[in-house]
Amino acid sequence: MNQEFILPAILLVPAAIQVLYYLFVFSRFSFSRAKSKNKQHLVPISVIVCGRNEEENFKAFLPSILKQNYPNFEVVAVNDQSIDNTKDVLEELQLHYKNLRVVNVEENERFWNGKKYGLTLGIKAAMHDNLLFIDADCKPNSSEWISEMAAGFGNDDKQIVLGFGAYNKEKGLLNKIIRFETLQSAIQYFSWALWGMPYMGVGRNLAYTRPLFYEQRGFVPHMHIPMGDDDLFVNAAGTRKNTAVVYTKESFTYSTPKSHYKDWFIQKRRHIATSSNYKGLHKSLLGLFGATQVLFLISTIVSIVLYSVLPVWIWYGVAARYVFLYLTFIFSVKKTNDWDLLVLLPFLEIFLVLNQVLIILANRFNKNYKWK
Repeated sequence: MNQEFILPAILLVPAAIQVLYYLFVFSRFSFSRAKSKNKQHLVPISVIVCGRNEEENFKAFLPSILKQNYPNFEVVAVNDQSIDNTKDVLEELQLHYKNLRVVNVEENERFWNGKKYGLTLGIKAAMHDNLLFIDADCKPNSSEWISEMAAGFGNDDKQIVLGFGAYNKEKGLLNKIIRFETLQSAIQYFSWALWGMPYMGVGRNLAYTRPLFYEQRGFVPHMHIPMGDDDLFVNAAGTRKNTAVVYTKESFTYSTPKSHYKDWFIQKRRHIATSSNYKGLHKSLLGLFGATQVLFLISTIVSIVLYSVLPVWIWYGVAARYVFLYLTFIFSVKKTNDWDLLVLLPFLEIFLVLNQVLIILANRFNKNYKWK
């Protein structure tokens, strides 16, 4: 090997690791087929929606949950210390929907920063042991949402069902960035769950059983952390045997993404801060992927800047990594219908990597996080 090219050769090691991730881990989701599960043993379901100052969202989206095509379900709406007209909106909806139950949470200074207290009260008030969670600003993609997610429990002792919480497609670059980050995250947590290592779920579309919740002592182990009612619970309770994944289009939920970069940045700060509490193995595997992603991009830029001519084998390494990246996302967007993201894929990835670095730095110097 020409000594002149030792540096770019060493820097391409992250490319090989990235290829292994895409080839052997993320392919488990991207190349799988979304199939509806057996619906012969559908269980009674309590849908739990927790919101603070969400009067408009409850008014807009709760009816689409209450009208679901499912034989035996209730909706538990938790009014978590709202100071707007949420209580009045929910009381009005109760007049029209007999399957709606309302839990009003009084102001509690101890639990002001997060919604775990409100969710706990909603879980205790639920009639059924099988719980399905959705956020107040989300709308099911179909009237079969409950049916699809409930089928994930099946008849083989599944206690956690991971679903996909998508974002509405709108104009603007920020919308594409948010949807790309959401898809990238879903590829990872679905793939690891399919490999028997569930490490997170999203509260916009997540189900688990109340006995499992009590077995884990609810949110007590991480009640001091304002966030993480969804991913920290799955990280602690999820196993190869008790977790199922559902990603048929009928099972999706959709919500409106942030319209300002600052608001989205704050939201992602909370998410990344929460992930520092994952199990050690999960943090290592996720950290290795993130680190090699950064190093690959740096290696490519450094090699192009420092060397006017590079050996063809270096370009083969770069090309191989992008081929597997594109294959992963091409087969993934077939499931989510986010085809517009493919055109900007390299740019979106670079932006997210830079954004991740900024978030890590911001979290190191400022650890003040709030839910609402």
